[in-house]
Amino acid sequence: MASISIFGLGYVGCVGIGCFAKLGHSVIGCDVDSNKVARIAKGLPTIVERDIEELMKEGYDAGLITATMSAEEAVTKSEITFLCVGTPNARDGQLDTTYLVSAARSIGVALRNKTLFHTVVIRSTVPPGTNAMIAREIEKVSGRVVNKDFAVVSNPEFLREGSAVKDFLNPPITVIGSQNEVAVKTLRALYEPFGSEIAEVPEKVAEIIKFVNNSYHALKVAFGNEVGAICKTLGIDSHMVMNLFCKDTSLNISPYYFKPGFAYGGSCLPKDLKGLNFLAHSNNVKVPILESIECSNDKHIARAIELAKSYGCKNVGVIGLTFKAGTDDLRNSASTRLAEALIGAGYNVSIFDRFLNIAREKETNLKDLNKRIPHLLPLLKVNSEEVVKNSSLVVITVRNPEIPELIRKYPNVRFIDLDRVKDPSVETLSNYEGFCW
Repeated sequence: MASISIFGLGYVGCVGIGCFAKLGHSVIGCDVDSNKVARIAKGLPTIVERDIEELMKEGYDAGLITATMSAEEAVTKSEITFLCVGTPNARDGQLDTTYLVSAARSIGVALRNKTLFHTVVIRSTVPPGTNAMIAREIEKVSGRVVNKDFAVVSNPEFLREGSAVKDFLNPPITVIGSQNEVAVKTLRALYEPFGSEIAEVPEKVAEIIKFVNNSYHALKVAFGNEVGAICKTLGIDSHMVMNLFCKDTSLNISPYYFKPGFAYGGSCLPKDLKGLNFLAHSNNVKVPILESIECSNDKHIARAIELAKSYGCKNVGVIGLTFKAGTDDLRNSASTRLAEALIGAGYNVSIFDRFLNIAREKETNLKDLNKRIPHLLPLLKVNSEEVVKNSSLVVITVRNPEIPELIRKYPNVRFIDLDRVKDPSVETLSNYEGFCW
C-alpha cells in the first residue's frame, strides 16, 4: 500500500482522502486552514457529500487518516503528493495558479532533505503548461532534479458534486500525463484496482481535457435548453424529443463527428440547422448557440483559406472538392468554397476529386456538375499526382490512400492536411502541416 499526502482539503482533497483510505492507503492531509486540518485529523469531512462521512470514519478508525499544517511533515511521511488546491478564475477568465505555486514551493522546501524519489501529482484543474512550470518551481526551491529526484504528473479529476465518491471509485477513465516511467508506474499501481481504462498521455493533453469535458457538458445543458424552449412554443414534449435523440448511439451520442478537421457541409446539416433556427425566430425564441453554429463553421473555412494563403505559394492544388469523401455531392461543400476563394484571390488552382471524376466518366451527375461548378470542371485532373507535380502547395480536404506516399515523394511541395491522413509517419515530415493538430 502507498503512503499519500494530499495538499488542499477542500472538495477534491477530502474525497481523495476518504477514497484512498478505503483502498487501504495511508493518507495525510495538509492545508493552511487550521479548521480543515483539525476536522480531517478527527476523521471528519470538510464537505457535505454523499457517503463521505462513512468513508472518513472508516479510514480514521483504521488508523489510515491523519492531517497536518506542516508541508515538510506531509511530504516526509509520503511517497506521493497530490496537489488538490483551488485554481479559481481570475477577472480575465484565466485560472489563477497562485495557491498551486505556493503549495509546490512548500513541497520543494520539504524535498531538500529527502533522498527518496517523490511523485507530485497535479489533481487541480490547470492550464496547459502548468506541469512544466510546477516542475521548474520545485527544482528551483529544492535544488533537486526533475525526473531524477522527483516527477510531476498531471492527473485531472472528473468528480461531480453529489456523486463524487462514486465517481472517484468508478471512473470512466483515468488520465495520467507524464513522461517519467517511475511516476507512471506508481500511478498505475494506485489506480489499477478501480478496473477502468488508464490513459497515458502527454502532460498538456491531460491538462486541457478537463476544460474540454466541462465546456462540452455546459454546451449540452444549454443546447438541451434551447431545444426545450423551441419545443415548448410549438407544443412539443421536449423530454420526449431529447430521449429519442439520446437513443441514437451511432451518431448522436457517440465519437462520430468529434474529430477536429475541416468544416461541415452537404445537404442535411446546413439545411436542417437553418430550418431549426427559423422555427426559433418565427416563434420569438432566442437561441444564441444554434445561431452561432453556422458562424463558427464559416470562420473555420476562413481559417483554412488564410492558412493556405500564408504560405505565399501561387500554384495551389486541392485534393477533394465534394462535401465529404465517398460522394459526388457538392451541395454546401466547404472544399468548393475554399477552392473558389483561392481562385478569386488570384491563385493558380488545380483539383483532383476521385468521385467527381467517376461522376464525369459515368455521366451520373453531369448536369448538376455543369450547373454548380462549370468554372471548376476545367481544373479537374485525372489523378492526384498530377495535381501535386504542378503545385507548390497542396490542400488535402479528404483522405486518399495515395496521399502519404506523395507527401514523402515530393518533399519540396508543402501539404496542408484538413482531414488527417492515416499515416502518423508523415506528420513528422517538414513539408506537412495538420490543420487542427
